[in-house]
Amino acid sequence: MEQVTSSLAPSRSSAKPSVQNSTQQTAGSVAKRLSNELMTLMMSSSPGISAFPKNDGNLFEWAGTIEGPAETVYAGLVFKISISFPPNYPYVAPSIKFETPCFHPNFDISSGAICLDILQDKWSAVYSVQTILLSLQSLLGEPNNASPLNSEAASLWSNPEAFKAQLMKHYRPINSDSA
Repeated sequence: MEQVTSSLAPSRSSAKPSVQNSTQQTAGSVAKRLSNELMTLMMSSSPGISAFPKNDGNLFEWAGTIEGPAETVYAGLVFKISISFPPNYPYVAPSIKFETPCFHPNFDISSGAICLDILQDKWSAVYSVQTILLSLQSLLGEPNNASPLNSEAASLWSNPEAFKAQLMKHYRPINSDSA
C-alpha cells in the first residue's frame, strides 16, 4: 500500500521545470516577435533605415544603419547603430547607441547614448524596431534642444554652417570604422 501511495503523490521537484519552461516560453515569444519585426523591416519601403541581427544565432543583438534625412545637415551621411534587446522585450525598451560618432543635441558623441523619450519614460510595447529607427531618423533633422544631451551641439544648432563643421569633424564613414 505504501508503494501505491508514494507513486500517486506529485513530485516535489515539479515547480522548477515549470519556471524553466516559463522562461523558455518567454524567450520564444520574444524571439518570435523579433523575427516578425525583422521580416516587417525587410519588407518595408521606409527609405534610409535598416537593421539586422549581428549573427544568425542571436536575435537579441542587432546592427543597424540610419541615413541622414534629405535637406538637413545630415543629408548624405550614414550612421551605424547597435541594438540590444532585453529578455522582456517588448515590455522594456531595447538599448540603442550610435556606433558612428554623431554630433547632435540629443546624442552623446563619445558614448553613443541617445536621449529620446520613447526609449526611456515614454516606451510602449506597441513600438517596433521600425518605429524606433524612423524616430531616430526624424530626430536627426528635428532635435529636442529643450532637453540636450550634448549642450555644445544644442548651442550650435541655430548656426547650420558652424554645426555642419563640428558634425564633419567628428563623423567617420561606416566603411572606415574599425568595428
